[in-house]
Amino acid sequence: MTVHFIGAGPGAPDLLTLRGRDLIAACPVCLYAGSLVPEAVLGHCPPGARIVNTAPLTLDEIIAEIEAAHAAGHDIARLHSGDLSVWSAMGEQLRRLRALGIPFDVTPGVPAFAAAAATLEAELTLPGVAQSVVLTRTSGRASAMPPRETLANFGATGATLAIHLSIHVLPRVVAELTPHYGAGCPAAVVWRASWPDQRIVRATLATIEAASEGGPGRTALILVGPALGVDDFAESALYSEGYDRRFRPTGTNPRFPEAE
Repeated sequence: MTVHFIGAGPGAPDLLTLRGRDLIAACPVCLYAGSLVPEAVLGHCPPGARIVNTAPLTLDEIIAEIEAAHAAGHDIARLHSGDLSVWSAMGEQLRRLRALGIPFDVTPGVPAFAAAAATLEAELTLPGVAQSVVLTRTSGRASAMPPRETLANFGATGATLAIHLSIHVLPRVVAELTPHYGAGCPAAVVWRASWPDQRIVRATLATIEAASEGGPGRTALILVGPALGVDDFAESALYSEGYDRRFRPTGTNPRFPEAE
């Protein structure tokens, strides 16, 4: 048997990979993070599947469910929201499974920041404006931030920031970033990106607090950076007429004479 860790996407049930869907449909056991994974995703489970909401369980209890399924020879679909590479608590589960000799694999999912950017109809990396996206958060009860991973340090780079799990400390976010980006820097908050009840606020660092007042206190992503609001950026050379590239040789002496 195998434990299939699957990124279930940001919320919309159709933002699920085909691989993830097919794995869910093939597993007689499904463990899902019920606080954020939509129930519609569970519709892919086969009839009679054992479906367990892990939101109220401890790590020991989750591993016990996996061990029981392993002993019965059952494959497991282990669903987490978004993508598993960030803030999924997958790492500690994998460490336990390695120690127990239980096989697993990982299927990526659509991350929340990508869903939020799509909702905003925004490219987060624009030529001459920003070429990096920083996925970060502020310290919380579950995990503290390492000393050097501060909003101020990231803000000093000028990159586009996607700040997770921090809507409850929005005033602090604004205070730490304003010296680096300026009060007029574009900012946005997207609550429950891709869900039917998603909510979007577009503002600046100076106005984002007031604009967000009364919004939900969780499941929000804060985005900050000039790429969110600039319209006079340069076009990429990639598609310019004189740009010599492998699939469009240009000039009398192209780097790649024949497209491969």
